Amino acid sequence: MGEGLCGNGRILFSIRFRPQGGPVSGAVVRPPAGTVVVPDPASGPAAPEIRIRPAHLRPPADKVFRGMARGSGIAVLSLMTLIGLFLGLRAQNALSADGFKFVTTQAWDPESHNFGIAGVLTGSVLIALTAIFFALPLALGTALFISEYAPPRWKKGLIAAIDLMAAIPSVVFGLWGFFFFEHNSVGTTRWMSDYLGWIPLLHLRVDTNADDVGNPLASTSYYTGSTFIAGVVVALMVTPIACSVMREAFSQAPLGEREGAYALGATRWGMVRNVVLPFGRGGIIGGTMLGLGRALGETIAVYMVISMTFKIQGHILGKGASSVSALIALRYGASSTFAISALMAAGLSLFLLTLVVNFGASMIVARSRSGAESEA
Repeated sequence: MGEGLCGNGRILFSIRFRPQGGPVSGAVVRPPAGTVVVPDPASGPAAPEIRIRPAHLRPPADKVFRGMARGSGIAVLSLMTLIGLFLGLRAQNALSADGFKFVTTQAWDPESHNFGIAGVLTGSVLIALTAIFFALPLALGTALFISEYAPPRWKKGLIAAIDLMAAIPSVVFGLWGFFFFEHNSVGTTRWMSDYLGWIPLLHLRVDTNADDVGNPLASTSYYTGSTFIAGVVVALMVTPIACSVMREAFSQAPLGEREGAYALGATRWGMVRNVVLPFGRGGIIGGTMLGLGRALGETIAVYMVISMTFKIQGHILGKGASSVSALIALRYGASSTFAISALMAAGLSLFLLTLVVNFGASMIVARSRSGAESEA
């Protein structure tokens, strides 16, 4: 007699030998009456059986909720499609008249059929990238502090302050940028141009006229209304949304991996570097791209601080910047029918660009929630 494993329990079996050295045969037999089959702890409990109810047997509340969720999704997709179709139809006249030159022309004069988005679309991208350059370290540092370093009694207050910052109207940031930051940043901008001018985007050549020599106001005006000013203002506006996404990603780092890092002698920064940051990598990228999507479409604050130009600027510190949204706000009120069609075409280009950026960000955030990128 002996014991063997079968499924989730032990059973008895017998081995009988054939006479004359025949082969050994084994037969599994049922245990005798009164024998208790002991479950094997190593095999664990049996997996529960999952049964899915057929659709016709589900409660009415489930059917209603399922229909509402499906209807909401269809409504959102339909709304986005209708917006795109509306912009496309209204922009048809301008696009058919200008053709591919609409993408390459650096001017905006629809009445003479000399218009394009090369300058303003490039300006929108430069302002958005400048904003992300400043917003990313600010949002990342704030999210890490709230998630890992802030005392528990501070966390709720800091989270509420970040959320309230996201609710501040754009015009308030624009007023702050125009009346305070623009004039107080001239010294910093001049220093960056003098000592960091070897960087192409920071190189600024100031050409002064003879009448401007010795005039401090003339020399100051060259450093105002720039892409840099607009980028810093927009950075303050996109920091809350990026910080919120990063904070949520960091808070989902597995507790077991955190404690394991401490058990191996890691410091708090070592645990953050080896557990939290790798786990939240998708949240960092997703929050950055969501902030980029908002920065691309920001209108009022940018409109208030820039000096509008339709040429592609090779620098970000000097006077002159452009944005698709600011162009629409500037020209929409006094435009002819054809000029409005051109503005609709510019809006369509911004709509498609923002849609692609936000869709990519949503995919990255969704993938990061599973923690597949965690590196223990």
